[in-house]
Amino acid sequence: MARFRYSMQSILNIKMKMETLAKQEFSAARAALDAEEERLQQLFDRKSGYEKEAKALRAGTLNLRKIEENRAAILCMDDYILLQKKRVEIAEKNLEEARERLTTVMMERKTHETLKEKAFQAFLMEEKRQESKEIDQLTSYTYGQRRSEEKMPV
Repeated sequence: MARFRYSMQSILNIKMKMETLAKQEFSAARAALDAEEERLQQLFDRKSGYEKEAKALRAGTLNLRKIEENRAAILCMDDYILLQKKRVEIAEKNLEEARERLTTVMMERKTHETLKEKAFQAFLMEEKRQESKEIDQLTSYTYGQRRSEEKMPV
């Protein structure tokens, strides 16, 4: 029996490597988004701490300088939060692009695997046809030999 050799195996191998790289890029984009979201949450927590401190400053004896510093810190945190939200949006956009690239590469790899499977099925069918042809030839030869032996006088 002949061995099956897929003529576009090198292309399939390249597609598999591209898929691996796309998975790594997607994973890196996911990690970047998680890190940006974590930073945003830390900023919200910090702002919350400043707001609690503001309530405490207004409840006790009033220290105008500390209250103004606290108000400035809260406004500054609002700016940081706005900036961090933009970074999160960029990270989400990058993640979506990586997801689309991964989907495209996976579809290409699956297409080549399907082509390989079809080529293998065609190979098997050809092998069966060849085997059947050889069996037919062997049967015809054997039948012909018997007929010629029967016709020969002893």
